[in-house]
Amino acid sequence: MGAGIIPLIWQDSMAPPLPEILDRKILARSRLFTVEELKLRFSNGVERVYERLPVRGHPAVIVVAVNAQRELLLIREYAAGFHEVQLSLPKGAAQLGEPLEEAANRELQEEIGFGARDVRFVKRVTLAPGHMGFTINIMFARDLYAQWLPGDEPEPLEVVPWPIDRLDELIHGDQFNEARAIAALTLTRPLLEEL
Repeated sequence: MGAGIIPLIWQDSMAPPLPEILDRKILARSRLFTVEELKLRFSNGVERVYERLPVRGHPAVIVVAVNAQRELLLIREYAAGFHEVQLSLPKGAAQLGEPLEEAANRELQEEIGFGARDVRFVKRVTLAPGHMGFTINIMFARDLYAQWLPGDEPEPLEVVPWPIDRLDELIHGDQFNEARAIAALTLTRPLLEEL
């Protein structure tokens, strides 16, 4: 550690106050997104203008599902942001008033054709919180059974079983790049190791 640098142990009581919102306006709105401008004044008097995608819609889930053969059930689906098909985990939005566990179970049935008798909440994570108010809830599912529900996908998704024993290969490989999915697998690793 350099001279004159004092390590700081973080405490919640040390958090700086939130900046004052001086003005807020909608810059754009679509079916899925709202772009909002915030004019802020920080506690030191500095004023800045931020643009953000504020919280909107229902909570979302991403599901790490494991079958009896100790395989993760992944999906290949179209990713519009990159205009490519990507390998990822089942995910989607909860319906109004739907508990996260039920949302995860429904998404599994819609996307991979399996339900789960055991669905657990793992952690809520944020996505680019400096600019977006989006979160996703990581869920762990096991004790799967065959059950299909019609979903909202434009075409059937390819289900890709992946052995848990090859988890590091998946996380570090070139075909699995979505940060939310990598975070989900990393945070559920202790649960996967218990299987």
